[in-house]
Amino acid sequence: MNAFARRAEPNSIAAVIAGARAILGDRLSVNESVRLQHGKGEDSTTPTLPDAVAFVQTTAEVSRLLALCHHHAVPVTPFGAGTSLEGHVNPVRGGISLDLSRMTAILEVNAEDMDCQIEPGVTRQQLNDHLRDQGMFFPVDPGSVCTIGGMCATRASGTNAVRYGTIRENVLGLEVVLADGRVIETGGRVRKAANGYDLTRLFIGSEGTLGVITKIRLRLHGIPEAMSAAVCQFPDLAGAVNTTIATMQSGIPVARIELLDADQMRACMAYSKLEGYRAAPTLFLEFHGTHAAVREQAEAVEAIAADFGGEGFAWATEAEARNRLWKARHDAYWAALALVPGWRGITTDICVPISKLAEAILGAKGDAEARGHTTCIVGHVGDGNFHQVILYDPKVEGALERAWEMDRLIVARGLALGGTCSGEHGVGLGKREFLEHEHGVEALAVMRGIKTQFDPKGILNPGKMFRN
Repeated sequence: MNAFARRAEPNSIAAVIAGARAILGDRLSVNESVRLQHGKGEDSTTPTLPDAVAFVQTTAEVSRLLALCHHHAVPVTPFGAGTSLEGHVNPVRGGISLDLSRMTAILEVNAEDMDCQIEPGVTRQQLNDHLRDQGMFFPVDPGSVCTIGGMCATRASGTNAVRYGTIRENVLGLEVVLADGRVIETGGRVRKAANGYDLTRLFIGSEGTLGVITKIRLRLHGIPEAMSAAVCQFPDLAGAVNTTIATMQSGIPVARIELLDADQMRACMAYSKLEGYRAAPTLFLEFHGTHAAVREQAEAVEAIAADFGGEGFAWATEAEARNRLWKARHDAYWAALALVPGWRGITTDICVPISKLAEAILGAKGDAEARGHTTCIVGHVGDGNFHQVILYDPKVEGALERAWEMDRLIVARGLALGGTCSGEHGVGLGKREFLEHEHGVEALAVMRGIKTQFDPKGILNPGKMFRN
């Protein structure tokens, strides 16, 4: 596994750049500003510049480039929209940053079977704009303008997962280019199959370490007859969390149930100009179905919330009002960073069994306050997943290290409660240290074996998932 720990030789880099330029022409860039843009995502890690950036447009180009890089043992780091929060796109060993953002074709839509095939650079917003007039939508909504290829690579989730599932449940098949340039297809258009190893699920969440996704076949859903959003505020965090637990245990099919703690709500009110609310623990909810079903679901949740001190249960049925609420929710990360001007933040991604949610969230908030940290909590709490943004002053020596110590404490609590270090952001650089504790030495050895089998020279996104 020594290939994971070294950069390519200068002569090899030069040969790949020359060969890539022959394939791509001026879509192969060595410009420093372009390289810097591809040096990191939205995380707090230090940028690491690639030697060149390749803007590919076809599967054939990806195949030829990977074969070239494989021959010369030059690293390749896939890049989509650059919205990763865990350092997935950092080219830590240099080499080529493979930018797939120009592969934006919606190749086919099968309305009768409710599926479609797209290229990896398509975003959720672009796909739903295309589908709207056909009465269908793609529900996986991580909350940022990310590419669906990147969502597959990181096993993305988001606000709708509590009802519609994560990206894993909504992908039917993939086209993948392997490290040596071979192209394979996984899955298909059928809803179930029992015909061999499930390679589709193997590549979902592999973070570009096993292959490069170049086509995606997605499951689509019908646009509901009615949608209603609601906001409910609570006197304390426990009330909001316990309302979530009771709602899920009651089997009410909410489409979204999102928690914002008082600090996050204060940040969103300032950043998104939300009016008419208090800086208090808050639930944002959405209900889908027939008009009668939506009303019944909302009334049932309102009754549960009242038992835990919820008040001001306000409905929003108009699309404009709903969109304003969810825009504020989607901007929560940026709102948190703006809460203290000049500060930065690192983000946890804990997911625990729903019965342990109160212990995880209240404990994490309490630990942060006891150590003097300013944090904002926002979460897809319907499936036990929450994010705690730990703010720190980058000008203060040791502040980032103390933030990482807080992150480790939060993760340790989540793991002790039967949870995971990452519900949806993936591993990348930020969560590598937790994998052995969560999965065990033997399971990690199996993962390394799979990596070696698919990528024997270690060129695909090296340094991610594993420490060496």
